[in-house]
Amino acid sequence: MPKLAVFPKAFMVALCKDGTMKLSEWIELASELEIDGLEWYAGFLEMQDRNNWEKFRRQVEDHHKFIPMMCCSPDFTHPDKAFRDNEIAKQKFWIDMTHSLGGSYCRVLSGQRRPELSIDKGIRYAFDSIKECLPYAAEKNITLIIENHYKDDFWTFPEFAQKMDIFCQLVDKINDPYFGVNYDPSNTYLAGEDPLVLLKRISNRIVTMHASDRYLKEGTIEDLRKEERGAAGYAKRLRHGEIGKGLNDYDAIFTELKRVGFAGWISIEDGVEGMAQLERSVAFLKKKIEEYWPGE
Repeated sequence: MPKLAVFPKAFMVALCKDGTMKLSEWIELASELEIDGLEWYAGFLEMQDRNNWEKFRRQVEDHHKFIPMMCCSPDFTHPDKAFRDNEIAKQKFWIDMTHSLGGSYCRVLSGQRRPELSIDKGIRYAFDSIKECLPYAAEKNITLIIENHYKDDFWTFPEFAQKMDIFCQLVDKINDPYFGVNYDPSNTYLAGEDPLVLLKRISNRIVTMHASDRYLKEGTIEDLRKEERGAAGYAKRLRHGEIGKGLNDYDAIFTELKRVGFAGWISIEDGVEGMAQLERSVAFLKKKIEEYWPGE
């Protein structure tokens, strides 16, 4: 049966920028939810000091929770090899962080979709960089998970492998037991594509999932696709919403995940309107998991 984790979507500025929330406060809040774990983020201010890593692991485990997965954003598509080498070093640092926290999964990305970058070069840069990280991940017993991502908050350009065909081409090139997919259905809408089509193409490679939901503030899906063509920013008509009340068909998603034997972690990226919303999203997903994985 899949296990549930949560991500502090509503508190990222407070935890990563201005320091107005401490990680201990987030741990206390999250631990009140009916969940199994907390997804971590490499950019938390207090995580830059290695001496804090074990302390926060103990705090989470004292609440009978785990830190299963790490969210981070390497940029492997820069044309300068020295830049890419530095990103590989950062990824290995994040693998160390994941290992120290007791986690099993550490995110990778392709990198930014720079205008001058060809598809062939972008895939080669990302492939070579991820392959460089895999032996180190294996030493630490950490699985690298690539997400069908949209855009890191601090990037100039969207994800190189945002579009389904490029993402699948990159995933298909990497056949390694310490590599898998972190599936995020909502991000597919930001690419102007169908999350269920992507799911069918990669379902046997999925090891973790981000659960979120989006809703259209105005217009139609076709309007969204027109808006996204060539757009560098978030679609103005698309908003984060409570899970189960947005565009994603969780019955169809869980039907396919169950079919392929998925039993990994599902991390909830929600709660932008507060902890009450996050609690409702947890309740929705727990009910769905019990429905599709009964008695497991």
